[in-house]
Amino acid sequence: MKKEKKGYLCGPKNQTRKNMESYIRFDWAAKYMLRDKANFDILEGFLTVVLGEPVTVVEILESESNADHELGKVNRVDIKARTTRNEIILVEVQQTRQVHYLERMVFGASKAVVEHVKKGEEYETVKKVYSINIVYFDLGVGEDYFYHGETVFSGVNTHDILKVNKHERDLIGMEPYNNIFPEYYILRVKAFNKRVAENPLEEWMDYFRNAHIKDGTTAPGLAAARTKLIYMMMTEKERRQYDRHFDDLFCYQDELLAAVREGRAEGIEMGLKEGHQIGLKEGREEGKKTAATEIAAKMKNNGIPHTLITELTGLSVKEIEKLN
Repeated sequence: MKKEKKGYLCGPKNQTRKNMESYIRFDWAAKYMLRDKANFDILEGFLTVVLGEPVTVVEILESESNADHELGKVNRVDIKARTTRNEIILVEVQQTRQVHYLERMVFGASKAVVEHVKKGEEYETVKKVYSINIVYFDLGVGEDYFYHGETVFSGVNTHDILKVNKHERDLIGMEPYNNIFPEYYILRVKAFNKRVAENPLEEWMDYFRNAHIKDGTTAPGLAAARTKLIYMMMTEKERRQYDRHFDDLFCYQDELLAAVREGRAEGIEMGLKEGHQIGLKEGREEGKKTAATEIAAKMKNNGIPHTLITELTGLSVKEIEKLN
């Protein structure tokens, strides 16, 4: 039976709860299961696929989503992990549209850099940060589902890439630029529309979008996910918590969509009314200014002092000087 909340019908969106995803969705698992060291292999597999190299997670660090506030339960999940190379990896799942999301990505990566340099330490202790963002809304305009951004210094005239030379690397231990500056990855779930996943990244995207893991998968992390993230293997308490999470998510999305629609309708109506009033006001003001300008021009041509014209018409001396 569907439940009602704030006037909108909420429920599992044309799916029976019994037959909902065979596998637990990644956003819920990230919030409640992947922080357990016994399940690091799932997270490590995903990170290995995204970053293109083996990743081992040493620990899960404190992050903002650990605060179990109401909105955080349904809308956003994030993990902050430390690797064996002492790099920091931020993984965030965002379900619904977030204003200024790109700015928040920059802020989160910058904050992570600062948090892991202790007061009084040298800048050489700055650690690499990877910001990995799984977004379920339309972020930007693009044809791909996977985007990567990094900082490079290219010659304005020569177009070459600035690199750390051997002297800097050997004498003072300067790191290559790509080992210092944050890197950003955006996985746009809604943009993934392949019927058959053909590589490990596509298999993960298929899991994100459809909660599907194909038989015999060799994608890092997904084999472990098949074993550990099966819905029917959850305890009754875990299932209730999981089901409630998605009921809340669907309700939140319904309410947000309804609010947008209502706001848009009200905005159009108010815009028409305000536009009419503003148009009348601006028309009257423009008419007054046109008349004042014409009078001022005649007065100026008759040799009347500018100060007196200003007093009588309200135009400034500079405006009067420009008149022919």
